Amino acid sequence: MKVSLEGRVALVTGASRGIGRAIAVALAEAGADIAVNYRREAGEAEETAAAVRAVGRRAELYPAAVDDDDACAAMIDKVVKDFGSLSILINNAGIASRGNSVLDTDPAEMRRVVGVHAIAPFVLSKFAIPHLRKAGRADIIMISSVATLYMSNNGAPYNMGKAAEEALARTIAKEERAHGIRCNIVAPSLTVTDMGRKLSKARGTADIKDLDKSSPFGRVSEPEDVAAAVVWLVSDANPYANGQKINIDGGNF
Repeated sequence: MKVSLEGRVALVTGASRGIGRAIAVALAEAGADIAVNYRREAGEAEETAAAVRAVGRRAELYPAAVDDDDACAAMIDKVVKDFGSLSILINNAGIASRGNSVLDTDPAEMRRVVGVHAIAPFVLSKFAIPHLRKAGRADIIMISSVATLYMSNNGAPYNMGKAAEEALARTIAKEERAHGIRCNIVAPSLTVTDMGRKLSKARGTADIKDLDKSSPFGRVSEPEDVAAAVVWLVSDANPYANGQKINIDGGNF
C-alpha cells in the first residue's frame, strides 16, 4: 500500500542528522512538508532541508533547544504561522548519558538527560496539541529506545528518560484519541548514527559495521529502518494503532 501524507506538516526535532534526518526525508517522500528542528548544527540541518526540497516538498529551519520551554513554545507558534497548520510531531531529539553507575552519576546529568528525553517531549506536545486537534488526523511519535526493555546498568539517566517518555506517550494516546490524535512509540536498537558509533566504540567495537555479522539480517539497524516505521504509524495505513510501541531491533529480544 502506497501511503500519502500530502497536505500534512511535520515538525521533526533533532532533524539535522541521523535518525531525525532519515525521518524528515521519509515523511517528505510520502508527501509531507517538514519543519526541521536543530540545536547547533546549522549546516547539517540545511543538508536535511535540501534533501526534503529535493523530493519536492517544503522545508524550513527552526533552531531551538528542546530543553528550553520558551524556545519550544515559540517554535511551535512559528511553524504554524509559517506553514498554516501542524499535524505531525516527531519527538526525536536526544542525548546520551555518560555511562556511569547510579553511585557515580551527577544529579545534574540526570536532570539534563531526563529533561531532554522526557520533559522536552512533554512541553512540545503540550504546545502542539491545540494545533494538532484542528488537523482532523494528527500524530505524535516518541522516538524511544530498546534500552527500556533491558534497563542495563550504567545508564540510569537514559533509561529513566526514555521510560518516562514512553509513559507520556501512552498517557497522551488515551487523552487525545477523542480529538483524532494518535500517539505511538518507535524504539530503535543500536543504529548507524553518530551516537551509535560512539556507543559501539565505548563498548569495545572500533567500527559499528563490525557488528553486522552478529546482528539480525546480517546488518546493524540503519536510520531508514526507524523512519519506515514512523511513516507507517502516521499514515492512513495505520487507522487504529494508538499508544503502541514498535521495537526496531530485528527481533533481537
